[in-house]
Amino acid sequence: MYAITIPEPGGPEALVWDEVPDPVPGEGEVLVEVVASAVNRADLMQRQGFYAPPPGASPYPGLECAGRIVETGPGVSGWAVGDEVCALLAGGGYAEKVVVPAGQLLPVPEGLDLKLAAALPEVACTVWSNVFMISHLRPGETLLVHGGSSGIGTMAIQLAKAVGAKVAVTAGTKEKLDFCAELGADILINYREQDFVEEIERATDGTGADVILDNMGAKYLDRNVRALAVNGRLAIIGLQGGAKGELDIGALLTKRAAVSATSLRARPLGEKAAIVAAVREHVWPLIDSSHVRPVVDRELPMSEAAAAHRILEESGHIGKVLLVAP
Repeated sequence: MYAITIPEPGGPEALVWDEVPDPVPGEGEVLVEVVASAVNRADLMQRQGFYAPPPGASPYPGLECAGRIVETGPGVSGWAVGDEVCALLAGGGYAEKVVVPAGQLLPVPEGLDLKLAAALPEVACTVWSNVFMISHLRPGETLLVHGGSSGIGTMAIQLAKAVGAKVAVTAGTKEKLDFCAELGADILINYREQDFVEEIERATDGTGADVILDNMGAKYLDRNVRALAVNGRLAIIGLQGGAKGELDIGALLTKRAAVSATSLRARPLGEKAAIVAAVREHVWPLIDSSHVRPVVDRELPMSEAAAAHRILEESGHIGKVLLVAP
């Protein structure tokens, strides 16, 4: 088969479409013929040499895919050859075939194009696990999403609105904020022109955000804590603004607030399977009924992964960028 390889870390040009051995499913795994994968910022970090796959995972980038099962390993039940699926991966999505633990498979939502399903697993699992399973967002509360027009952001807006929460977003252009508003965002903040702490305080009559979903890390840490409501929850899922910051524990104590930081990729298989099962139970019905949809900016051939990485680095996209297999 062919896959995107990374012979040496570097810029987008480091991604090479090359022939590699076919993977073989082991106990509890299936082999999926990939129709499409989606690009995530973690893939950019892996390409640069900063985010190695966990032990035993595929060395190729790609944290989600959609396709068809072509082989099942020993001990697999509930799935069969020919099933159309999408999957959460620890790696290997940028390839013609990938091995997937059966617990990380999801059926393609009803009426959804198979390629578009590739835009769902990573964002749905990230948002559901952080905003709902850890931060326990409730109806009537306010969620602040940094990067509201991203793949994560567009999913977070829709899921929060579906459960009856109020949603605030930050983004860097009017076009992106307008799109967030179309998805249901209530409070629109241009981070280039406005201070999100002040805007959240104004929009909530001084209360603050009950939950903040943050992709920036250190750069926003202090301001995020200031923007939290009493009993607020800050969920950090990215480090685009740096890894080391100073945390005002006194402010946390005063607000009785909590800070969590998580990633999906290196979690044990059992934890991933539990998150995938929760997503299938709670999120998939919303997609089946068209209350929630994947947001895809564009599709490129998988062999042009370098161009897709450049698009993400320029932050000119809204939602997800897909890589379509030959």
